[in-house]
Amino acid sequence: MTKHSIGIFDSGIGGLSIWKEIIQLLPYQDTIYLADSKNAPYGQKSKKEIITLCKKNTEYLIEKGCTIIVVACNTATTNAIQVLRDSYDISFIGIEPAIKPAAFRTTTKTVGILATKGTLNSKLFAETSKKYMDGIHVVEQIGEGLVPLIEEGKTSSDETMKLLKKYIRPMLLQNMDCLVLGCTHYPFLIPQIQKITGDSVQIIDSGLAVAKQTKAVLKQQGFINNEVTALHLIYSNGNLNPLKPLVNSIANTQIIPIDF
Repeated sequence: MTKHSIGIFDSGIGGLSIWKEIIQLLPYQDTIYLADSKNAPYGQKSKKEIITLCKKNTEYLIEKGCTIIVVACNTATTNAIQVLRDSYDISFIGIEPAIKPAAFRTTTKTVGILATKGTLNSKLFAETSKKYMDGIHVVEQIGEGLVPLIEEGKTSSDETMKLLKKYIRPMLLQNMDCLVLGCTHYPFLIPQIQKITGDSVQIIDSGLAVAKQTKAVLKQQGFINNEVTALHLIYSNGNLNPLKPLVNSIANTQIIPIDF
């Protein structure tokens, strides 16, 4: 690994949706991904618990040589990123629901937000909604139960579809035309969501925006690699089976089980 590897962590495998955007935009940059699947989901935990876990994850990645860390978890970002920035002398890039682009794209003036309880109840989410959603009807929905199913590799299961229909159909009845995915796990459910919404709803997530911000910060710091083959290390303290099909197609990627 280079000494300027990008560190990425999430409460499990969801942040791999962000990781994939990053490695596509920065193909020569080494990455170290930490999947804290043992403690997923973060969305049901207290703010204090979330901060403790985020500090633990951060220190693990710093020990591995990371000089920039992407907090690839909406709940972790909204509850802990300011504490992390105050506590460690490295750059942090956070994730928050893509409220701003949804506000610009909606024509029906109704936007649905599917997220965890921890994200929807956070101060940062409330501030962002207030800033961009004036005059727009926002339909908030906690995606309870979805993260564990994704962690188990059950994205296409009947149980997952049942939950998605329960959460999304009431939004459609309110004339929603944009659905914001406020959890990095949820992009893995886009094919299933589209079966429910059809072509009438734009599905919006934060992945590309986060990758662009990561590139901008690295460029500002002079850490962009342009010629060395990248190596990607994926550390996980959970079940590796759902993780493997998500990363096996990426060259120079190693999956490493850890007791963490």
